[in-house]
Parts: sequence; structure tokens; C-alpha cells
Amino acid sequence: MKDSTARPLKIALVAGEHSGDLLGSGLIKALKQRHTNIEFIGVGGPLMQEQGLESFFPMDDLAVMGIAEVLKQLPKLLKHRKQLVQYLIDEQPDVMVGIDAPDFNLTVEKRLKKAGIPTIHYVSPSVWAWRENRIKGIKQSVNHVLCLLPFEKEFYDKHQLSATFVGHPLADDIPLEWSKNDARNELNIEPHGKYLAILPGSRSGEIERMAPVFLNVAKSLAQRYPELKFVAPMISNQRAEQFTELVKQHTPELAIDTPIGHSRLTMAASDYLLLTSGTVALEALLIKRPMVVAYRFHWLSYQIIKRLFHAPFFSLPNLLARREIVPELAQAQASEDNIEKELSSLIESDNHELLEQFTQIHQQLKVTASEKAADVVESFL
Repeated sequence: MKDSTARPLKIALVAGEHSGDLLGSGLIKALKQRHTNIEFIGVGGPLMQEQGLESFFPMDDLAVMGIAEVLKQLPKLLKHRKQLVQYLIDEQPDVMVGIDAPDFNLTVEKRLKKAGIPTIHYVSPSVWAWRENRIKGIKQSVNHVLCLLPFEKEFYDKHQLSATFVGHPLADDIPLEWSKNDARNELNIEPHGKYLAILPGSRSGEIERMAPVFLNVAKSLAQRYPELKFVAPMISNQRAEQFTELVKQHTPELAIDTPIGHSRLTMAASDYLLLTSGTVALEALLIKRPMVVAYRFHWLSYQIIKRLFHAPFFSLPNLLARREIVPELAQAQASEDNIEKELSSLIESDNHELLEQFTQIHQQLKVTASEKAADVVESFL
């Protein structure tokens, strides 16, 4: 462990949502183990703050997804960005790490890089999937990219931008085998029977769009498989209240537990998963439970995305496998009938081959990500 007798090392980190908060907290922890005299500033959620980050404004202000939704919040986001850039330039951190949230962070990074502050972007933007011309802006904004997925480094090598595949911290955090029974005991839920976990998203807009669809699917499945039980983990009390209201409106006859803050444990306790796309699909893969991924965008967002998106898949399990190993249904395809059909197929299969594929991908991603990320950050100090 190193100690500085001069001024403390100062690291700026900016995370925009829960998944970024997880990555940031792991990185802070790894850096604190190497340095005793170190400060962390920027923007982060409860996990990063727990590790000692002073957040300039609440991270939730950045957790806006979808083009139409961002437009509504644009004045506030622009004001935050301007004030944050000035604050970080005044503070002169030794290095700035933008964690995901590329639409916000790349502009912040570009301005800091121009001011002589080294910049690292943690979590590659999906330039390999859509808007590939963004690579020019990324090169202007960052000195180095930390890639969570192996195929991303190949892309940056091709475009001659310094990048490191660090693996995924979730692959380090989540055990290769997670006992269903142990998870049920820990959650204090019925040890017998089959469980379907419903994960309609962590944002208010996602829950508003996806929960009614998922609930109607659950209602049909309950009639078809009377032994099936339902559980819907929620990220906060606020989201749980929102979800419970939607249950009352759409499927009041359905019994659904809503544990708060235990999404991974709930997935581990379940037999099957119905979820939205994003990091949660990767968590589901690493926990090794059969899943159906379904997502509906805001109409305006979808009109723009479908013209610009070029990747063969939108869910991480399929992108990592480079073939379709889990059912993924988007927009019109994410109908109640289609989702029910795919879930019924999982319920009636043994899914052995699928789970083996999940294990292989887990081993590929399990390379101590936070430590590798900390190595790169140290190289800039």
C-alpha cells in the first residue's frame, strides 16, 4: 500500500446509474487498498458514497433513458454538466474516470482532457452496435477505454484507441454456482415449487411500460401452471410502490412478493426469469437461470434507434455468445403472447445446454475487473 506525504491523490469519477455505481464502488475499493492518502470526487450513488466519494449532485438526476425522456430533462442535465465540468477543472483531479453514461460523460471528459486532465472511460459505449462514427468523438474525449466485454477491445484496436479488456466485475462478484435453496432460505420464501422472477426495470419509465405486459403474462402462466409462484425484486421502496399500484390495476388476483434491494438473490432463488435488457440480463446469465429478455422503447426513441442500430442482438447474453442463446423480444415482438410462448418453452425444457453456455461465458469474463481497472488508473497517476 502506498502513501503520499504530499497532497492526497485526487480521483474524479462520474457514474450515471445503478450499474455504474457498482463498477465505481469496486474501482474505489481497489484503489483504496493501494493508497491511504486518496480522495474521490464527482458523481455517484450510495455504493460509491459508502466507499468515500463526495457526490457533487444526486446520481439519480442522470438516470434518464430514452431519447424522448432525455429531452424532457435536458435543461437540468445541461446545467448539471456545465457546473460539474467547472467544479472538476477547479479541483484538478489527477485523473477522471467516466463510468458508462456516455452521452453525459464523453462531453465532460472532452472538456477535462482539453484542460490537461487525463480521462478514462469505463464501459465502452456501444459504438460497435450503433452510430459507429462516434469513435471520432470518443478519441477526442478519452485517453483510454476500459472494456467489460472481450469483443469491444478488438473494435478499439481496429480504430487505434488505447483500450484494455478488464472483464466484468459482476463475473467476479457472482459465484460460478449459486444454490437455489440457499437463496430461498436467505429470502425467507417458500422452499418448494417453481418461481418466476419478474424484473421490469429499475427506472420509473421502464416499469410503467413493461410491468403491465409482464403482469399479464404472469396471469396467463398462473392459469397454465398453477404451481408457479411469482416474485418481483425492486431497487427501492419508491419503485416497489409504483409496481404494487400496477399490480392492483392490472392483475389484482396475482400474489407477487416484492423484495427490495435483493434482485440478484431473488434471481438466484428463482427457476425462470422475465426481464428487460441491460445489465440485469448479464446478471441473470452469471447467476445461470433461464430467461426471456423483452423490451419496449418509447415510440420516438425506437424510431431513431431502429435506423441506427446495427448489432445482431440487443441482449448481452446473445452478444457475448455471438449467437441467440436466450429469447430476446423487442417492441412489437415483445407481445404478451410471444413472451408467454417463450417462457412456457423454458418451463417445459431442462435447459441443461443453455446453463453450460452461461458457465463458459462466466469463466471468460471472470478476470478480476476492479483490479485490472485500478491498474490502468494507476498508470495515469
